[in-house]
Parts: sequence; C-alpha cells; structure tokens
Amino acid sequence: MGMRVGILALSVMAILLGAPVGQDAAIAGPTLTPRAVTASADPATFTDEATRQTEARIGLDKRKRRDVQRRLTRLGFDTKVNGRFDEKTRAVILRWQATRDYPATGFLNAAQHQALLTESASSAQASVSDKASEARPARRRGNARHHRNAGGPIAVIGGVVGGVVGGVFGRR
Repeated sequence: MGMRVGILALSVMAILLGAPVGQDAAIAGPTLTPRAVTASADPATFTDEATRQTEARIGLDKRKRRDVQRRLTRLGFDTKVNGRFDEKTRAVILRWQATRDYPATGFLNAAQHQALLTESASSAQASVSDKASEARPARRRGNARHHRNAGGPIAVIGGVVGGVVGGVFGRR
C-alpha cells in the first residue's frame, strides 16, 4: 500500500508541475476581447460617400441585390429578401453603415459592398463553427451533464486522484 501512495503523490506532482501557469494557462469560457468587424478595411470605406451613382457602378442586378439583403439579414439587419432596394432596404443599409462608422447614405459604394461581403463571409464561417459545436449532443450519465474540460486542471487532478485512490482502496 505504501507504493500506491507514492505513485499517487508522484502523479499529483507531475500533473501540478506540468500544468501551465500564468499567461500560458487556458481560460475557460467566452472571451471578453472584442472581435474586429473588419480585418483590414480600405480607408475609402470610411471616407468615400456612397451615392446612387456609386451603387450603379457596382452593377447590382436582382440576384446580387438579394445576396446583399441576405448578408445584411445574416448580420442582424433584418430586411425582406426580394431583390429590390426599396425604402426599408435603404433604411437597413443606412443602419449598417451607421453602426460601422461609414458615411450613412443608404446607398453602397464598391468599398462598402466589398466590406459587407467580407464581413458577412467571416460571420457565416464563425456561425458555422458555432453551430457545429452546438450540434454535438451533450454526453449524459444519469441526469447529470458532463462537459469535456469542465473545471480545467483542477478537475483533471481530481479525476486522477480519485482514480488512484479508488485503486488503492480496491475499487476498480
């Protein structure tokens, strides 16, 4: 039995010494660091005003207008996806521009259109990875929910110690 206690002590020490400390330690839970809306935005996006003419130069046909409406909706700016830029869609574009500190006109220019495409693509990719992690069913044992890595290194140490102590006292 003395050898088992020694193994237990060495196991606990190895875990404690091997666990990262300080800046290297993983922090569980959501991050509080704000996510950048645009990775590398063209300065013209924030200074050039969009007009009916700049929007006409983009060449938005009905299919591309629907795409813009879908992307705005995906970003939380709900609009009817009909391929027409009516008053309601213009108001949504204006709100999107205002929240991004773009000149708020309700019309798009090429730089803003590209920023919208980039932003919604990165948002869609993020939501796909979020949905993939949510789609995994929680493993259940009885009525309790068990999550991987719940509790961090302390829970791992507790699991190892519990397993070793169980082995010491004959529970296998």
